[in-house]
Amino acid sequence: MTSFNYEDAQVSLEFLKKFLRVQPEIAIVSGSGLGDIAEVISDKNIIDVNDIPNWPISTAPGHSGKIIAGQIEGKNIILLQGRVHYYEGYSMKAVTFPTRIMGMLGVKVFIATNAAGAINTSFLPGEIIAVRDHINLMGTNPLIGPNDSRWNERFPDMSHAYNPEILATLSSFGLKTGVYAAFMGPSFETPAEVKMAGILGADLAGMSTVPEVIVANSMGMKVCVLSCVANMAAGIEPDKTLTGQEVLDTMKISSHKLAIIIAKLIKTL
Repeated sequence: MTSFNYEDAQVSLEFLKKFLRVQPEIAIVSGSGLGDIAEVISDKNIIDVNDIPNWPISTAPGHSGKIIAGQIEGKNIILLQGRVHYYEGYSMKAVTFPTRIMGMLGVKVFIATNAAGAINTSFLPGEIIAVRDHINLMGTNPLIGPNDSRWNERFPDMSHAYNPEILATLSSFGLKTGVYAAFMGPSFETPAEVKMAGILGADLAGMSTVPEVIVANSMGMKVCVLSCVANMAAGIEPDKTLTGQEVLDTMKISSHKLAIIIAKLIKTL
């Protein structure tokens, strides 16, 4: 059984290196239904994650399970189409295993995307928000357990978990910024939980990304997260019933816009 430790990562890494033509500078993780980023990649090289030893396989809808290496705006990138989530029953070590491998590859910039519910009523479905901070409400942390110094220091600073220079660039594009609250899932949050998160300072609610952000920071990568507003969070519109299909439908509309923003951002890096 895979332990998702450093030795398992070395096996995955060596397999992945044989597939890569060039050293990637930037890693991108696409969230639910956000696959259009692949359309702006040139000189594509595609691999199915099922072929990679030890790689965790997503069971979530809208996550295709492909890795695409290539170029965007002349920069060497690697795109992970889909992620695994804690709510799928994976351990935090498994959830962050692909992020670990990106760090071991020498990736300098880690860009993650996700679908989120809006707590802030000035955010509208279909809008793309640059995350400036997060609140971890998942009840755990991917760095729990014996520390492996080959991967990271024991107590990484999270004061600037979301790179300030990249945030400034995204703000210059006209994007709003917000605080993302990560819940365990897979049930949507209750209205009371959404109200609590809002009181704590959250603008968005979701079920992913924060574990990856913690690990990417611990490995020294510059981090950027773009949240696509899929719906208003529970209780914001009292008579509205939330569904997973609504998330995918909204993301299908937003995906192209997100791809344009990411290409524009990468051009500046």
